[in-house]
Amino acid sequence: MSAPLPRPRRVYGTLAAAEMVTWTLLIVGMVATYLLDAGHMPVRVGGGVHGFVFLAYVLVTLVVAVDQRWPVRDLALGLASAVVPYATVPFERSAERRDLLGDRWRLLEAGAAAGLAGRLVAAGLRRPVLAVLVGLVAVVGVFVLMLALGPPTQWFAAPEQSRPLAEV
Repeated sequence: MSAPLPRPRRVYGTLAAAEMVTWTLLIVGMVATYLLDAGHMPVRVGGGVHGFVFLAYVLVTLVVAVDQRWPVRDLALGLASAVVPYATVPFERSAERRDLLGDRWRLLEAGAAAGLAGRLVAAGLRRPVLAVLVGLVAVVGVFVLMLALGPPTQWFAAPEQSRPLAEV
């Protein structure tokens, strides 16, 4: 017998809170780096942790939105809340009030999955350990790709300004 899955509202609430905490780490890192002249390590650490949790929050938002049949508007707001500092918890509380976060995974019920996204989420919910591993590999893959691209501030910078911090 396997352990029961945590409820969608708990999973989503946990990631919303973690995303908010990592915003704090990033902001503290930026203050230390740019105002206190502490070198680039604080912003690299805070930014790295925040980036990883940001990607995990995006993935969980997609999974919960598919499972709970969120309207596209709410999915877009959930994803956008990760971009605005400290917006994930207010969005999660709003989603809770509007009954968008359930006590059960709807797609675990027979015949509940519709469309490719629904079938993928349902398969993941039936094999949660495998799904978490696949999700972690996906998040790590995107994270590594983003690290290779450099800080977001350099993505659109002029070529002479886009040198990695190690070369500065």
